[in-house]
Amino acid sequence: MDIQTLQRTNFNFPGQTALYTGKVRDVYDIGDNLVVMIATDRISAFDVVLPRAIPYKGQVLNQLAAQLLDATADLVPNWLMAAPDPNVSVGLKAEPVKVELIVRGYLVGHAWREYAAGKRTLCGVTLPEGLEEYDKFPEPIITPTTKAAAGHDQDISEIDIITRRLVSTDEWDLLKQYILALFERGQDMARDRGLVLADTKYEFGRLGDKLILIDEIHTPDSSRYFYADSYNAYTGGDKTKRPRQLSKEFVREWLIEHGFSGQPGETVPKLSDAFIEQVSKRYIELYEKITGEKFKKADTTNTLERIEEHVKDYLEVTST
Repeated sequence: MDIQTLQRTNFNFPGQTALYTGKVRDVYDIGDNLVVMIATDRISAFDVVLPRAIPYKGQVLNQLAAQLLDATADLVPNWLMAAPDPNVSVGLKAEPVKVELIVRGYLVGHAWREYAAGKRTLCGVTLPEGLEEYDKFPEPIITPTTKAAAGHDQDISEIDIITRRLVSTDEWDLLKQYILALFERGQDMARDRGLVLADTKYEFGRLGDKLILIDEIHTPDSSRYFYADSYNAYTGGDKTKRPRQLSKEFVREWLIEHGFSGQPGETVPKLSDAFIEQVSKRYIELYEKITGEKFKKADTTNTLERIEEHVKDYLEVTST
C-alpha cells in the first residue's frame, strides 16, 4: 500500500510542557490547562503495539470519537473542545483516574475467554453456569481494570478500587451512573444503525473536584460491535457463521489464530498488505455505519506538516 501512515509524532508546539506517547495516541500538554491529542495510525492488541500501522485508522478514531463525545455531552461532561485536524483533538487537561471502566452487555472477548477457562467471577461479578459465547447479560456488568503505565492492565473489583483508594466511594457511585448512561446511549445509537454494541471501555479524569470523560468513546478500538442481523441469526440457532465483527476484536481473533495473544515468548505474526488493507476497510466501514456519513479520506501526502499547521493555528487563536 502506497498510502503514507502516521506512525509517530514529535512536535514542539507553542506552550508545550510535555509529550506522552501512548499505544495509539501522542498526547501533548499545552500549558497547565490544555491537551493536544493526536490519533496516529498505530494499532495495538493485547497491550502490544503491532509493527505496522493502519491507513486512515487515526482519522477514523479521532473523527468518530469527536462526534460521539458531542452526542453524549448532555449525559456526561467531557474533555473535548475542538478537532482542528482530521487526526487531532484539543481539550481540557485532567488528571487521569487510574482505572479503566469496562461495561459489558454480552459474554464476548476477554469475558468469554475467562469464562471458557472456567472462571465464574470477573472483577467481583459472579457469572452463572451454563452461559455460551455471545449470550446477553440480563443487565450490563461493570468489569474495571487497573490502568497500567506499561504491560497488561489487570482486572480489579469494585471493593479493591475503593480499598486501594483509586477513587472515593462517592466518585465510584457517580462513575457507575455515568458509564451506564453512556453505554445505554451507545447501544441505542448502535441499534438505530443496525449494530450491536457488545461492550466498551471509558476513561475519566479529575478537573478540580469534577469528574470528566476523557480520551475516546464508542470507537472500534474501545468497543466491540456486531452487525445485528448476523448476531440475531447466530443466537437464533444458525451457528454456521459467527456474528460479524465490526471492531478491533477481529484483529485479536486473527492474532490468536496465528499463535499470538501477548504472552511472554510469543512473536507477533507477519501482517500482510492484504490484512492491513482489510483492517483499514473495517475501520472506515464502522465510521460510515455509525455516523451515516461517507468517510472523506484526508490527504496523507504531508500529514505531519498539515497537523502542525492546524494545531499551531488553533493554539494561536485560543491564546488571543
